[in-house]
Amino acid sequence: MVTYTHTSMDALRQYGDELADSTVATLFERGEVGTFNTLMRYVSTHGAPLPDGLPDIAREYLHETSAPPSWVDWGEMEKARLFFIDNNVHISTALSFAAMPACYLVPHIAKLLSATHSLEYPSKRMAETGQFTVYLMQPDAFEAGSRFIPAVQKVRLLHASIRHHLSRENRWDTDTLGTPICQEDLIGGQMLFSILVLDSLHRLNIHMSVDGAEAYYYAWRVVGAMLGVDQAHAPKDLESGREFLDTYLTRYMGPSDEGVHLTRQLIDLYEEVVPGTLFDPVVSALIRYLIGDTSADWLQVPRTAWDTAVKTVPGLLGVLETIEDKSPLGAWALDRLGHLTTRFELSSLTRGRVMQYAIPEHLKQDFGVSSTLPRTRRWTPPPAT
Repeated sequence: MVTYTHTSMDALRQYGDELADSTVATLFERGEVGTFNTLMRYVSTHGAPLPDGLPDIAREYLHETSAPPSWVDWGEMEKARLFFIDNNVHISTALSFAAMPACYLVPHIAKLLSATHSLEYPSKRMAETGQFTVYLMQPDAFEAGSRFIPAVQKVRLLHASIRHHLSRENRWDTDTLGTPICQEDLIGGQMLFSILVLDSLHRLNIHMSVDGAEAYYYAWRVVGAMLGVDQAHAPKDLESGREFLDTYLTRYMGPSDEGVHLTRQLIDLYEEVVPGTLFDPVVSALIRYLIGDTSADWLQVPRTAWDTAVKTVPGLLGVLETIEDKSPLGAWALDRLGHLTTRFELSSLTRGRVMQYAIPEHLKQDFGVSSTLPRTRRWTPPPAT
C-alpha cells in the first residue's frame, strides 16, 4: 500500500496530465480552440461520428481517451450503479452540501474554481458536477450513445486549459505552488467525491453495505483514471484513500475570500431551488451539520434556527431506511422518489441544458494566487477550553 507523506504529496504537485496538456497546448498554438469548442458542442454522445473540420490533435486525443481503462471490473461497476440508484438523492445531497463546500475549504482550489466560474451562471460548477455524476451511473455509461465518456474527455481538457492559462500568463507561482490542478489536487478531488460522500451518507444514517461503499469508491477510481489521475500514486482502496484525504485536507484547509464567495453562491442557488422561503435556512443548516462548525465558520455559513432541528434528520432517514430494507414496495417507492428528486434538482441546476465543458479561451482577469497562500494563510482554530 502506498504511504502518503508531505514529501510524497509535494512530489505530486509537480506534474499534471501530459496527454491533455499537450493537446490543449497545440490547440492554442494553432489558434484552433474556438473551432474545437464550436464543433464539440455536436459531440455529446459516445460513438457518434466526429464532425468534419475537427482539429487533428483533438481527433487523436478523443480516439485515445474513448474507452475506460483496461483493468475495469464491470461487476464492481454494476454494484456501484445499483448503490447509486438506491441512494441517489442522498448522494446528490452529500455532493452538494459536503463535497463541494469541502472543495471551497482548500484556498488554492477555491481560487481556481472562481477563475472559471461564469458570472452570469454561477451555478455552472454544481450543474456540471451533478450532470457528470448522473451520466456516470447510467447503465449504458460506457456504451455507444452514452453522454458520460464525452463529458469526461471535455472535463479533462478543461483542467488542462486552466493549467495552460495560468502557467503561460504568469498568474501562478509554479515554483512555490507546483503545477495548477496537479496530480495531488486531482486525487484530492477524487477523494472528496468518493470518501467524503460516503462519510456524509454515514452521518445522515443511510444504511450502506461494505460492498456498496467499496463499489462506489471503485467507480470513482475508474473516473479518476479517465480524468488523467496517475494510477501509480492513486489510492487503491478505502483505507489508503482515507489516508490521502486526511493528509491532503490537513495540508491546506483554511478560510479564503473565494471560498466564502463560492459558498454564498451555493447557498443562494439551493435556496432558489427549494420552493418558498420557509425552508431556505435548511440549506445552511445541512451544510453546517455535514462539514462541521469549524469548516462552516471558515466558509461563513450562516447559523440559523434550523441548526438544531437538522440534527434530527439522521433519525428520520434511519426510519425510512428501515422501511426500505423491510418492504420491497417501500424500497421501490423511495427509490422512485429519490430518482424524481434528483432529476428535479439537476433540471433546476442545468436550466434544462446540456453542460458542454468548453475550453475557456480566457480566465477572469482578476485571478491571482499568492505564493504564500497554502501555508501562511492557513487558519488555526483556538485551543479547546
